[in-house]
Amino acid sequence: MKYYIIAGEASGDLHGSNLMKELFKEDTNADIRFWGGDLMHAVGGTLVTHYKERAFMGFVEVLMNLSKVLGFIKFCKKDIAAFKPDVIIFIDNSGFNLRVAKWAKEAGFKTNYYISPQVWASRAGRVEDIKRDIDKMFVILPFEKDFYKKYNYEVSFVGHPLIDAIAGRTQVKEKEFRKIHSLSNKPIIALLPGSRKQEISKMLAVMLSLTGDFKDYEFVIAGAPSQDLSFYQNIIKGKDVKFINNKTHDLLSVSYAAIVASGTATLETALFKVPQVVCYKGSAISYQIAKRIITLKFISLVNLIMDKEVVKELIQNDFTTKNLRKELAKILETKHREELFLAYFDLEKKLGGKGASKKVATEIVNQFN
Repeated sequence: MKYYIIAGEASGDLHGSNLMKELFKEDTNADIRFWGGDLMHAVGGTLVTHYKERAFMGFVEVLMNLSKVLGFIKFCKKDIAAFKPDVIIFIDNSGFNLRVAKWAKEAGFKTNYYISPQVWASRAGRVEDIKRDIDKMFVILPFEKDFYKKYNYEVSFVGHPLIDAIAGRTQVKEKEFRKIHSLSNKPIIALLPGSRKQEISKMLAVMLSLTGDFKDYEFVIAGAPSQDLSFYQNIIKGKDVKFINNKTHDLLSVSYAAIVASGTATLETALFKVPQVVCYKGSAISYQIAKRIITLKFISLVNLIMDKEVVKELIQNDFTTKNLRKELAKILETKHREELFLAYFDLEKKLGGKGASKKVATEIVNQFN
């Protein structure tokens, strides 16, 4: 069969690559054409466009690049029409994917969606669009099935793919890892400022302002695969910090604590059982718009899944050096760390166990049997 997959950002590339591996197992004749990144490209198939080319964040940033975004959507529709896939698989990336999905459904293509748009966070009215345009939805968060049920839309809860991604990785030997990356023997505080230039620019400088206050610890930046070292160097400017690119899971596996930009990385950090402080800061206009349409109590996946504050969130104006210093000091304390570890174990239980990618691939292929 012919599969057309559309993923955006590093997390979509990761989950897309694991799904592709399972699709090739389920369907030995699979012909896959995709929008994604290096991980998906390494699996096989044909890469159409790399996600780095369309990494726009926030309302203002998207508006500033609107002509580019519309150009990508137009090209995507044309490419799908030429390829004539048996099924289109959308992965997250709702701003782009839901627009293509509407056209695709009207054009008669079978549409599947893996990793639901966060309609439970804002603009729940989009559920009606999803019901109209998506034949099958696969969700990865336990509360999403009940959310969609309220709108009479049956979805498949498959568990979270990060569990497989983390369980299947090659274990890192800490001593060797430190030697390769010229790290000291101090406990590591990982800095995860996000993957887009806009969010890294907003958050990394504040994170780095703490390095002089915690001299008994080694600060290490987890560089995103979508950005070059030169971009980070303009922000680092002589700070006492190390930089490791495209090795986030390896870094988390040897870290003592972490400061993390809100997003999938908060869940990754929790699954590695690393105490964390969650941060978010966007442009003033984007934040004011988001604040008016997002109805959630929390922004981190950890707190959303647990439905309580497990990890501290420092959002927009609360994300200051003073507040960050206080919260980082707290997660270095033994008692608070023990409480976090217990909560993290409960979190993992809620996520549904292993096998998400395989379940999705099997269900997609079985639609045609």
